Amino acid sequence: MIVTVTPNPSLDRTIELTAPLGRGEVQRASGAHQEPGGKGVNISRVLFASGVDTLALLPGDYDDAVLVALRALGIPHRGLPLGSPLRSNITITEPDGTTTKLNEPGPVMAKAQQRALLQLVTENSKDASWLVLAGSLPPGLPADFYTQLTVGVRSAFGAAAPRIAIDSSGAPLAAALAGPAGSLPDVVKPNAEELAELTGFPDPYLLETDPLLAAKAAQTLVDAGVGAVLATLGSKGAVLVTNEGSWLARSPKIVARSTVGAGDSALAGYLLSQAAGATGPQSLQQAVAHGAAAAALPGSTVPALSQTNPAAVSVTALSRCQGELT
Repeated sequence: MIVTVTPNPSLDRTIELTAPLGRGEVQRASGAHQEPGGKGVNISRVLFASGVDTLALLPGDYDDAVLVALRALGIPHRGLPLGSPLRSNITITEPDGTTTKLNEPGPVMAKAQQRALLQLVTENSKDASWLVLAGSLPPGLPADFYTQLTVGVRSAFGAAAPRIAIDSSGAPLAAALAGPAGSLPDVVKPNAEELAELTGFPDPYLLETDPLLAAKAAQTLVDAGVGAVLATLGSKGAVLVTNEGSWLARSPKIVARSTVGAGDSALAGYLLSQAAGATGPQSLQQAVAHGAAAAALPGSTVPALSQTNPAAVSVTALSRCQGELT
C-alpha cells in the first residue's frame, strides 16, 4: 500500500488552446478537462490506474467536488471535513506544449484541523510501504508541517514505519530538508528549479541542461542525510542519486500535449517500481517512462503502467559527484 497526503488538494480544470495564448484577447478552446488534483491525489490516481494499492488522504468535505470526483473514479481515499470548499486551479495549454497555471491558495486550516490531519495520516500509515507527502501547504499550516508528519509517523511505528517521499517546493520543501537526521525523507523529488533553490545553485537552467551538474547538486542533499534524490529535468530526463551511485535516464523525444502532472507521474512510476522490489536504476527508468507518458496525454490525464514504455528509456551510470558546486 502506498499512502499519499495532499494537504492542499484542488479541482483541476485544464483548457487546451488551438493557438498561442494571447493576453487580453478572446480565444476559443479546443477542449477542456476536469480532474481531482494536487500532487498526492495525482500520484494516487497514477497508482490506482496502474493496479497498485493506494490510499489518498486529504482535507475536504464529503460533498466537496474533489472528493465527489475521487469517488466517481473509484480511488480509495479518506477526507478530513473542513466546512470550507477546496480550491480550484486552472491550467492553460498551448499547441506547442507551453503550460500556464493559475493556482488558488486554498482554504485556511485551523489549529484543530491541523492536529486532526496529523492524526488521520498516522492512523492510516500502518502497514504502508510508502508515505508520500506532496504539494503545497494551504494557509494556516506551518512550513515544517511535513517534518511534523515525518516525525510523528516514525515515532508511532519505529522500524515498521513506511518509507517517506516528499514532493513539494519553496518553504515546505526547504523546511522538510532542514530538520534533524531522523526527520529527513527517504526520497525527495525536486525539479531543476527546486534543486537549484535547495542547494543554492544560481542558475536552474544549467542544472536542467547538464545532468552531471544536477547530479552533483543532488549529491549534496544525499550527503546531508536524504536517502535518495530523484531530480526531474523536463525534456532532458531525470537523474537519481543515492548512496549507491547516480544515474541519468532519458526517453525518446515525444510530442508534449501537457506537462501538468508529469512530475507527479514520474514519482508514482518510481514508487511503484520500488514497491515491486526494483533497483534504483530500474525505478528511475520507470519514473521517466511514466513522466513521458503523462506529458503526451491531454490536460491532467494520468497514464497507467500499461501506457508506459520503460524499455525505450536509456539509463546511464554517472560518476560519483563530489566536491563543491561552483
